[in-house]
Amino acid sequence: MSESNPIRVFVTHTFQQSEDYMRVFEFLESMERFFYTNCSKPENMPEMGGLDSIKEELIAQIKESEAMLVLASQYLEQNDLTRFQMDVADANDIAMIAIRPFGGLFESPPDLVSRVNEHIEWNEREIADSLKRQGRLEQTSRWETIEFTLD
Repeated sequence: MSESNPIRVFVTHTFQQSEDYMRVFEFLESMERFFYTNCSKPENMPEMGGLDSIKEELIAQIKESEAMLVLASQYLEQNDLTRFQMDVADANDIAMIAIRPFGGLFESPPDLVSRVNEHIEWNEREIADSLKRQGRLEQTSRWETIEFTLD
C-alpha cells in the first residue's frame, strides 16, 4: 500500500455523517504512512427514486471498495439499511470489519459479529491494520517498543 495505490474503504452510512462515521476518518488520518480512499459518499443522497435509488447508490459506492468498515452503532440504529450494505459486500466478496460501539456502553450484536471477517476496538492502529489484512491480505506484525532507563 502506497500513496499511489491507497486502500479503497467504504464505511457504512445512512446518507448522514454520524459521529462514529466522522470518528473513523479522524482515526485513519492520525495514522502516518497509511493511505486510503474513502469510497463512501453520504452526501450523494438520491433526490428521486425512493428506496430503489438509495440502494443503487449504495451498491455503486460499495463496489468501488476493497474493505468495508461496519459501524456497530449504526447496525443497532439502522439495522435494515446496514444489513443491506453488508449483503452487497458479501455478494461482491468485499471483506467486512466491524467496529464496536464507541465508549463501551453497548456490545456489538452477535449476528453482526458472526457476519464479519474481524471485530475490532476503536483504535487507529487496529483499524488500519485490519484494513491492510482484510483489504489487501497483508500481514501486519507490529511490536511495541518501550524505552526506559535503569536507575
